Formats: sequence, structure tokens, C-alpha cells
Amino acid sequence: MSATFATKRLSKIHQSLPPGITLVAADDFKEWQMDIRVLDANPIYLNQTFRLRFRFSNNYPIVTFTPLHQPPRPIPLHPHIYSNGYICLDLLGSSGWSPVQNVESVCMSIQSMLTGNSKAERPPGDEEFVRRNTLRPRDVRFVYEDASV
Repeated sequence: MSATFATKRLSKIHQSLPPGITLVAADDFKEWQMDIRVLDANPIYLNQTFRLRFRFSNNYPIVTFTPLHQPPRPIPLHPHIYSNGYICLDLLGSSGWSPVQNVESVCMSIQSMLTGNSKAERPPGDEEFVRRNTLRPRDVRFVYEDASV
């Protein structure tokens, strides 16, 4: 991401964030941190805030959940979110990424994904994946076939 583009985006983002999404840190143009909350009464995520980390490359960002202890920021339980924070969402992969996407639209997609979830569970094979995976999130070849959650 060029510094000029990032400066414009950062300036605009302060004015245009949707409810439930907060910019926490953007000290440089390589990594931003956003807090995200589910706004409806979904009991799985009630009164919880989650931290997203955006790491920008030249082509598209790498987005993962980042757990924190202070303030508490767990990784959400969701059938498409691994316990290491990796998110299985097609728009985050190299084939699904589009220049039309931005930090706000990605946050809103993830917020929507959480809002619609009814299963407080990890993806099948989570423990094995987390233990054996050595790839960066953008290099993992997820299979996007479960639109039921």
C-alpha cells in the first residue's frame, strides 16, 4: 500500500467507520488493528469485543484475529475461524480479494459473518490445522463450501 493511499484511507476511515467497528492502532501503513463487536443479541458474542489485525502487502492485506489479555480480546468461536486467528473467508484469499475491498468492508463482512453464526464451535480439524500449519494466512488454500454458517 503506498503511503499516499494509506494516508488518505486512514484519514477517511476515522470519519466513516460503521457501528461496532473501531480503529485501535494504525501507527504505520503496514499494520492496522481494529476492534469489532457484534451489534445484535447473538448470545455467542454478547458483550465481547474482538481484535482484527490487518497486515498490508503490495497486493492485498492479511487479516487475522489477534488474542489479547489486556484488554481481553478472545478469538471468536466460529466454524470458519481457527483458534490461531486464521479466518476462512473467500474475500481474504488471493482469488477472492478485489481492489474494491477496504478495511471497512472487510470488517463489515466479518461482523456480518459473526452476526449470522449460530454455532459456537471451531472448524473441523482445528487442533490439527493449528498444530501443523506453517503457512501464512494468505498462503493457506481453504475450501469455501459451507455457506450455512
